[in-house]
Amino acid sequence: MPAKKKAAVKPAKKPAAKTVSKAVVAKKTPPKPAPRKSPRSSASDMFRGFTPYPLKKGEPYMNDAQRAHFKSILFGWKRELMEEVDRTVHHMQDEAANFPDPNDRATQESEFSLELRTRDRERKLIKKIDEALANLEAGEYGFCDSCGVEIGIRRLEARPTATQCIDCKQLDEIREKQMGG
Repeated sequence: MPAKKKAAVKPAKKPAAKTVSKAVVAKKTPPKPAPRKSPRSSASDMFRGFTPYPLKKGEPYMNDAQRAHFKSILFGWKRELMEEVDRTVHHMQDEAANFPDPNDRATQESEFSLELRTRDRERKLIKKIDEALANLEAGEYGFCDSCGVEIGIRRLEARPTATQCIDCKQLDEIREKQMGG
């Protein structure tokens, strides 16, 4: 028997490296979803769009101009909170869906729950705003409930629903801290 000749084995060809342009890669990569914007960071940020009251030397505390200033701040803040309530109702009606996936349903319920909790806090804030407006009409706005001293224009601009001067508020916070811990 004659000897079989072995076929010369050729080394396997490596496939040519494909060069992919960056433009093609960029097209294949799905765009990242835009980060969800929070409508705002907190309810107290809503009334920040006012111009601070220009204090004049020797001006009496809580005069007509100052009362008008705080009345516009309080009414504007209340109006914005009420608009937010309306937006929430419409958003929840528009977004309510019966998702077949339990995870999607749970996510939606969690979002709605958080939104409702925020609205509940704002409802309580609206009540405080109404109380501040009533005090403003009664001539009691701007004075500490505890000691009767002036709360101060700048403190009221920072927190229009404040009912205590800074000293009484700090004492209350110290007492709460001692009682709580």
